[in-house]
Amino acid sequence: MIDQILEYNRSFVERKGYEQYVTDKYPAKKLAVLTCMDTRLTELLPSALGLKNGDAKIIKNAGGLILSPFDSAMRSLIVAIYELGVEQVMVVAHSQCGACHMSYSHFYPEMKARGITDATLDTISECGIDISRWLEGFHDTKASVRKTVENIVRHPLIPKDLIVRGFIIDSVTGALEEVK
Repeated sequence: MIDQILEYNRSFVERKGYEQYVTDKYPAKKLAVLTCMDTRLTELLPSALGLKNGDAKIIKNAGGLILSPFDSAMRSLIVAIYELGVEQVMVVAHSQCGACHMSYSHFYPEMKARGITDATLDTISECGIDISRWLEGFHDTKASVRKTVENIVRHPLIPKDLIVRGFIIDSVTGALEEVK
């Protein structure tokens, strides 16, 4: 698959397919969107929000979550705010999210089948990572959005004038529901 992508990329560059996407690094709408990495959202989310290339910083991870005050999503938001001029953040979860049912107990046999040893898992635990908590999803999408919004707003490095709001997007229609 990667070789096919590389071949397509060569053709894309040769025909100057990139020209319609040229912009700078600053989000025109001063907006960051924290959302899930779900493939259904790749084109649906920007289209449903009326965003085009260059309008917003879109940060994706499994579930669209802030797991800890110093995880990579939080770091990306802080960079977007202080380096790139972001003034508003949308946390956008979605319906039928796979992270809603994620659990270490599900991943464990899958990891074992692919060669991950108990010794490796023990080493991770010895480093202070609670892997079962780290790989746990959520069970209530609205509560997850509220918690992520709260984690952003309460972060000591987030300015008090930042606007942060939470939403759930329908994975089929793109309809947004605000979570309060």
